[in-house]
Amino acid sequence: MTIYTRTGDAGETGLFGGGRVPKDHARVQAYGDVDELNSVIGLVRATQPVHFHDELLETIQRDLFALGGQLATPDPERVREALAKAELSEARVTLFERTIDAADAELPPLRAFVLPAGSPKAAAFHLARTVCRRAERNVVTLSHYAEIPELFIVYLNRLSDLLFTLARLANHREGAGDVTW
Repeated sequence: MTIYTRTGDAGETGLFGGGRVPKDHARVQAYGDVDELNSVIGLVRATQPVHFHDELLETIQRDLFALGGQLATPDPERVREALAKAELSEARVTLFERTIDAADAELPPLRAFVLPAGSPKAAAFHLARTVCRRAERNVVTLSHYAEIPELFIVYLNRLSDLLFTLARLANHREGAGDVTW
């Protein structure tokens, strides 16, 4: 089987569960940004030290794959069985909050705006955070036109907070400290 299909050569793409839309459609923007975020999380995981919250980051990648799949599906009922393993849970948001709280207990108080800099790991986390914010914005935009579970927006919002905090923690643990504005 070849990777190219030529079905998108006219600027349209197929959606999971059927239908075609332009490649700049709000739905494609939203799931495309979630896909990009997933790739950037992969970059974070590959950046030294590789063991830094790696299990949590892999879980987030799996969540993002599920979230993107659901965003790519305008009619979830048509593919309910295929989406069964793509459920997100509010428990994940709670896990993010607990991880943020534990990191904050280790970090010096935040007293200034933090520049996206420092160690390579922290810089990668900051990149992931900014991509996450864009994904969140585009999911909000899509929610004006389509029914989107509120949890998706909450998840992405809290995830960006987590990524920011992990960037600070990476700098702290590597002795780089925050680079403030």
